[in-house]
Amino acid sequence: MTSSSLRLAGESTTTPSVVNPHTYKVSPRDREPLVEFMLSALRRDGCRIIHAPDPGEAPYRITFETPQGERIGVIAYAFLANAKVTKNRPADEHRFQVKYGSKDGRLHRLWQDPYGLYVTLFLGIDPELGVFVGGDPVLHNPTRFFISIEFKRAHVDEILKCRWNAWERDRRMGDNSPIEVLVGGTAQSFLRFIRFEREALGEDQGHRQLIAERLVPPEATSLLAATPDVRPIAPPDHLHALAREFELSEAEVLDLIASARRLKMAVRGWVAEEHLVRRLSEVPGVSDCARLDEEGGPDVSLRFEGSRPITIECKNVLRKTTSAGLARIDFQRTRASKADPCSRYYRPDDFDVLAACLHAVTLRWEFSYAIPRRLDSYGPRCPGKLSNNVRVDERWSEEAAAVLRAAVAG
Repeated sequence: MTSSSLRLAGESTTTPSVVNPHTYKVSPRDREPLVEFMLSALRRDGCRIIHAPDPGEAPYRITFETPQGERIGVIAYAFLANAKVTKNRPADEHRFQVKYGSKDGRLHRLWQDPYGLYVTLFLGIDPELGVFVGGDPVLHNPTRFFISIEFKRAHVDEILKCRWNAWERDRRMGDNSPIEVLVGGTAQSFLRFIRFEREALGEDQGHRQLIAERLVPPEATSLLAATPDVRPIAPPDHLHALAREFELSEAEVLDLIASARRLKMAVRGWVAEEHLVRRLSEVPGVSDCARLDEEGGPDVSLRFEGSRPITIECKNVLRKTTSAGLARIDFQRTRASKADPCSRYYRPDDFDVLAACLHAVTLRWEFSYAIPRRLDSYGPRCPGKLSNNVRVDERWSEEAAAVLRAAVAG
């Protein structure tokens, strides 16, 4: 295991050096087709390669300049994907094996650039079919090697047809790991994939899929235009204190957020909660409604008709609904402690109300509410915990007042 110094071409030499990812020695002959796929795809889009990686050292660092003059760096954890028939596995299954170095059973971290100069990719490439499939590098961080990421021939067919596809990864029977959205494309969509991962970094899976769908090539399909629930906002009659401090206009501050992916990611993470606070603040009888900022705790606290503080957890739904059209929530924490695998799941008394943000499905900042104790339990494997497979069904209500009243009544 080695490391090499990273610096995006054109970066000032006075900039602090970027923290290095661990690198692994791999077979150049086996990995060269993966590197060639990525480089050829970028060149096909008119990009100028500034730095090409050594196929014998992974992950692969690529820096390039787009035809518009934008310089982008990539750290690609790339693996060979294929459709080799495997005993006791479905005949229509494709996969890529996450494999660098020896099978040591340890957890390996997937590097993310703390300065935002490089985009981390976690993908399998099938050079023969000319397609790639990418997993969420945040969800897989850390990862064990010699695990497989599976997908179906139908997903590959859709990629070949439309050059771009996004779907929920199929889970094996009894697998309750967090839901993951995979994104795939042909070589013509590789630059699109890099931009997607830069935009989707740290997003929940519902919005990860929504962002991917919005990047579908226009000639392949047309998405319905979003109709966001936007309230008219009057122009400010004074300069915001933050804009004054930065010596920028409000528009320039927003442009800065839009242009800096880490700023945008941080702001986006608060948007659903901000809309929830606005909605709940308008409910007759609600007072002291405020967002909480405690790590691992509920998101919002309020009082209803003079009650004790009521805590509310806000969760975003997944993009894909059930066959009956019900929204779904993958209701679990991303990580569990080694000592207690059931710590991944919530207890009914962790908060008073669960709010489902429906934006990933409806494209509106809408919410539905439920009392946790009325939801399904996980079962005997994790007694006292709530099921991670949540459906927004008849137990939920868009009438916040009724649910808050039930929460107060206990």
